[in-house]
Amino acid sequence: MRFQTDLIPARLIRRYKRFLADCLLPDGQEVTAHVANPGSMLGLAEPGAAIWLEPNDDPKRKLKYAWRLVEHAGGHFTGVDTGVPNKVLRAALESHAVPGLTGYDTVRPEVKYAEKSRVDFLLGGGPQDIYVEVKSVTLSRQAGFAEFPDSVTARGTRHLADLAQMVGEGHRAVMLYLVQRTDCARLTLAADLDPAYAAAFKAARAAGVEVIALGCAISPEGVELAGPVTFEDPA
Repeated sequence: MRFQTDLIPARLIRRYKRFLADCLLPDGQEVTAHVANPGSMLGLAEPGAAIWLEPNDDPKRKLKYAWRLVEHAGGHFTGVDTGVPNKVLRAALESHAVPGLTGYDTVRPEVKYAEKSRVDFLLGGGPQDIYVEVKSVTLSRQAGFAEFPDSVTARGTRHLADLAQMVGEGHRAVMLYLVQRTDCARLTLAADLDPAYAAAFKAARAAGVEVIALGCAISPEGVELAGPVTFEDPA
């Protein structure tokens, strides 16, 4: 997935009201950017952080910039837009390019399932329907390790129970973590940040829910699906 317009570098002044960020452009101009991320963005929203913005000239948009990336030391990047994983994965699923997911004919996004949820992708036309929930991973508190979640997620906990229900009904169910960081080759759960999620994850695994963890190739040009990331169960 390529960004629609060329990104420009900036410095973060502050993030506030979840979806807004004041930023400093290289020419000294201060602008407000949209933040397509409702989460805590733990470790990513420190004032002074090197970031990349996507400008737009759409008259229907109130804000002319959107925050897309954080740049780290060593030329590494984190993607902060939580909408990117589903865009990247939909294209990969439609071309049968996701490791561990094969044997289906159709890819349907946002299908209602369980009691009050929508699954990110329902893969059909194979021996079994495959229910795929996708989570964007951006937290890293230890070099080389990504973690999920970055705050309490009751919605994520519910999704694990929903996937377990689908397994009980005879389908395949997959929890797919997409690590939007280029500096992490391993993934684990941040059980200290959300013990309930960790407990639900353990129960879902015991019920037969599968886990796939994938990385991303990220640059100011775009975001592409990369190879598998090693998942390590929390201690």
